[in-house]
Amino acid sequence: MRGRAAVTAAGLLALTACSTGPSLENRGEVTASPGDSHHLTIGSAGFTESDLLAQLYAQLLNQAGYKTSLLTVANRELYEPALESGQIDAVPEYAATLADWLNAKTHGADATPVGSPDLDTTMKALRELAAPRGLTVLPPGRAVDQNAFAVTAAYARQHHLKTLSDLGASKLKVRLAAGDECVQRPYCEPGLKKVYGIDITGIDPKGVGTTQAKRAVQDGRDQMVLTTTTDATLDQFGLVLLADDKHLQNADYVVPVVNRSRAGSARVAKALGRLNDVLTTADLADLNRQVDSWRRLPADVARTYLKDKGLLK
Repeated sequence: MRGRAAVTAAGLLALTACSTGPSLENRGEVTASPGDSHHLTIGSAGFTESDLLAQLYAQLLNQAGYKTSLLTVANRELYEPALESGQIDAVPEYAATLADWLNAKTHGADATPVGSPDLDTTMKALRELAAPRGLTVLPPGRAVDQNAFAVTAAYARQHHLKTLSDLGASKLKVRLAAGDECVQRPYCEPGLKKVYGIDITGIDPKGVGTTQAKRAVQDGRDQMVLTTTTDATLDQFGLVLLADDKHLQNADYVVPVVNRSRAGSARVAKALGRLNDVLTTADLADLNRQVDSWRRLPADVARTYLKDKGLLK
């Protein structure tokens, strides 16, 4: 793909090992001044949505006068240290997920999660964890990619369901198509039972938002599927989301995260912040659809969107 640089995991590990970031002695302090490098590398985690967001970032930065290149590293264990070291200058992330990941990296795998359904609380925790690592978390936009639950439109109509609270109040027995971990994750089966009173009779381990999981619900073998709020294919299976009206899910709003010493300038923040004014969850789902269903290139989809919104000449 045009403008896309490739890197192997082993190669990035080798580069990261010999690069420098905030020392352990300096953790807890922000020692670098905000930087404004002319050439910026934008990271992508290698799935459709991340590729799209990286392209949106790159094209906005290009318009602001920067030269950009894209680097795909489909593993947070590799791309986050590369972001700290300055091999990657900016990456699209998800607030609550990254907060919990950095918290576990800093305080150990058994650390109490700091991500929460409250965006302000989550962002405060995320910024406190990111700053000692030389990272700046820019303001979140309106788009959020959270876990979500869908049923067939016919099932929703039959039982008058619009929210997860409606489903709990209905006392219907629900078999849920999801990943194996749903049995233990607080946002999944335990949360659905505790917060909404939904009668989950079992987990059908078909993965999160997979075609197999959606077909199981479409065919009536399961009643509900775990997916995400930016799933672009629900309508193909006759599925609709039930609103998380009691805010069980964490605040996984899309946030740009940058290396402070290379991309921490107000000019970078202003360029990327222009996306916050327009990009919604529904927009992001539609952009995903154009790539996954219509087979358009992420770069082309991003360019068309930015032009339509008046953000790109």
